[in-house]
Amino acid sequence: MRKLVAEFTGTAFITAAVIGSAIMATNWTKDGAVWLLVNMVSTVSALYLSIVLFASISGAHFNPVVTLVKAIQREIEWRGASEYVLAQILGATFGAGLAHFLFDYSILSISEIDRFGANIFLSELVASFGLVLIVIASWRKFKLRTRASLISLWIASAYFFTSSTSFANPAISLGRMLTHSLAGLSPSSFGLFLPAQILGGLLALGFANYLARSKSE
Repeated sequence: MRKLVAEFTGTAFITAAVIGSAIMATNWTKDGAVWLLVNMVSTVSALYLSIVLFASISGAHFNPVVTLVKAIQREIEWRGASEYVLAQILGATFGAGLAHFLFDYSILSISEIDRFGANIFLSELVASFGLVLIVIASWRKFKLRTRASLISLWIASAYFFTSSTSFANPAISLGRMLTHSLAGLSPSSFGLFLPAQILGGLLALGFANYLARSKSE
């Protein structure tokens, strides 16, 4: 149960940071670059802190794609993986509601922000590929804070070099369906994001396995 609580809480923290900072930034300014910078700093800070706080308890997945890859690698049982994913989805939902409550918005609403296009699909694939590759490559090689820094730096970078601003997480993408802020994602757009994120994660796993075999040859 402690592991599920950790996954729920970490995912909720990150989702609340994504949505809450978007609301705050748009209250401050109409400058898109400033809005994106504020959103990025808040998000990667929450991500880093959540990893450091909860990694020793649950492994700090906070992401169904990461959990899927860990299940394929047999680092977590499939039943446990399904429980992780449920905790992550519930955490993202709670985090979205919490962010709205903090700014006196209606607790939940459905986003109408469409994000479509081949460029968006590829952006989410690349963002998820890089994230999962870093998770795999750093898992047993670096200390916790170094791993947390590498993951957070990737997301910070992908915020600015991908046209999707690097969601790279199905649970948080679901949470972002539940906000009418500029951080939102329409339900129809989620149908594009989900396969891109899963495919990116699976490609990263395959690439990591290829690199591991190459080293042994």
